[in-house]
Amino acid sequence: MLRAKVGDRAAFHELVTLYQERLAYYVHRLVHNSHQSGDILQQIWLDAFRAIGKLQSPGAFRVWLYRIAHDRVVTNIRRQIVDADAREQLALDASETEPWNDLDLLENAELVHFALNQLSVVHREVMTLRFLEEMDVKEIARVMECSEGTAKSRLHYAKNAMRRIISEERGHA
Repeated sequence: MLRAKVGDRAAFHELVTLYQERLAYYVHRLVHNSHQSGDILQQIWLDAFRAIGKLQSPGAFRVWLYRIAHDRVVTNIRRQIVDADAREQLALDASETEPWNDLDLLENAELVHFALNQLSVVHREVMTLRFLEEMDVKEIARVMECSEGTAKSRLHYAKNAMRRIISEERGHA
């Protein structure tokens, strides 16, 4: 990261190699269109290349990169007016529900991907960041540029929606 920051193109290429696959998956989970995903991904790397010299902390690279990705995806969504949920702010629900069982997610990958595809863009993003990128709430909040409370709320609602969709698909609704 430090070498890339001072203009070493080979070092930047190493960063691309390191993050390309996971970042592509993240973008594709949100956009659902491989052509658009590829275009957005190219723009993300171009933005990162242009701005890497301004990055203050090398340890913040991953969150910074996903912040760029988030901004690009949201811009794309807003431009196309595909999903008004991209701007939605959810209120924190005080009601308690059963805790999310990570084993449910691992049980049937096809069912999980089906359920993810049914979620709003905001909920798909928060679930992808939490469970696939293993980010904590604080990191999610920084990527999505929202408060930690909003990130927790979005995660809460996304988990409930996933639980409902999976339950309905299994015939336990």
